[in-house]
Amino acid sequence: MAYLQRMVDGLLTELLESSGAVLIEGPKWCGKTTTATQQAASILRLQNPDTREAYIATAKTKPSLLLKGETPRLIDEWQIIPQLWDAVRVMVDDRNEMGQFILTGSNSIDNQDIMHSGTGRIARLRMQPMSLFETQESTGEISLKALFENPNMDIDAITSQTSIEELIFAACRGGWPAAHLAKTDSAKLNVARNYIDSLCSMDISTVDGVQRNEELARAILRSYARNISTLAKKSNMLKDVVANFETVAMNTFDSYLNAFQRLFVIQDIPAWCPAIRSASAIRSGMKREFCDPSIAVAALGLTPQMLEMDLKTFGFIFETMCIRDLKAYSQSLRGSLAYYHDRYDLETDAVLRIANGQFALIEFKLGSSEIEEGAQHLIEVQNLIKEYNKKEKQVPLREPDLLIVITGGQLAYTREDGVKVIPLACLRD
Repeated sequence: MAYLQRMVDGLLTELLESSGAVLIEGPKWCGKTTTATQQAASILRLQNPDTREAYIATAKTKPSLLLKGETPRLIDEWQIIPQLWDAVRVMVDDRNEMGQFILTGSNSIDNQDIMHSGTGRIARLRMQPMSLFETQESTGEISLKALFENPNMDIDAITSQTSIEELIFAACRGGWPAAHLAKTDSAKLNVARNYIDSLCSMDISTVDGVQRNEELARAILRSYARNISTLAKKSNMLKDVVANFETVAMNTFDSYLNAFQRLFVIQDIPAWCPAIRSASAIRSGMKREFCDPSIAVAALGLTPQMLEMDLKTFGFIFETMCIRDLKAYSQSLRGSLAYYHDRYDLETDAVLRIANGQFALIEFKLGSSEIEEGAQHLIEVQNLIKEYNKKEKQVPLREPDLLIVITGGQLAYTREDGVKVIPLACLRD
């Protein structure tokens, strides 16, 4: 099967030109190795059972021997031999050349296992599962970068070719490259289920060497899935889990969550806390999110047919898919995502900020009937900033550059109030 272009391809090239080494990290099965292989000149596969023990033995004596080879040299799943991090850093210093190594890793390592952060030598690149544009299910007619460059860009009458049923299937299947190798719809849906099996039976324990209970791991994932795209408190999710596991303490619950975070499975969204309200008015908890919507679907045992009959539940899953795609599309802009919600229930689902200071307020609304509500939220927050700036002359807040409602519908247009309505399946980087 031909390689499907990824959002990070160009960014990886840039980082190799400006750094001695690049670390690509992200969840298992998201395509890190395949993407790195496209630009690597030689490969060291540490997961190969035929050679792993020999590599480990070599690393104990002289890890630099493993770094010999044409550059860029790919070191796949480097965290299996943590000593290689410092060996790469030293080799980069000694050679004093750019683009020497690419490291991939599917779990974050304990900083105690390395001596130096790699700052100035090793650049970091986060990968996510594939977006709809990468899976060729978004037309890509509306560029996020182009919108920031020209907020008045005409998008009227641009049309998505993806139906709501197709969006539901895409969310259930997820952005896993392996799903695109499967030949039947049933096989495609099994990829996410198999992913959870691997997470809960093996990865949850091997990530840090702490033996954990598979069934408890599944219960915690289910609880998280029931609360995705909400500000659910950990204490409430723990109560949900305790209904089936009576003796679970909060520190145990935290241990499992931390493991899932280190595996890049849980990727919560922080709050945006501008000075437009008093600090006590703005909610600052984390919005619960997975790296891919299919994890929530598989954890809850849902199917596309079930979600077609329950669009309210799919609305939360749709938001997770939107966030996944926005992360991919904004990466070259050095984008970061947050949310806004205050105790007056004024909210925006996402605040997307990019490196030059521009930002967009974004709402995710599955159907056309919800667009008006989403647009009003955006206008209210924009007006709140304007009112604040009338009083605060010395340090005014930047007003939003874009107001966007991302929808599961099919028609893009700009409303009279300036809010842009954009189908998710029309977006790209």
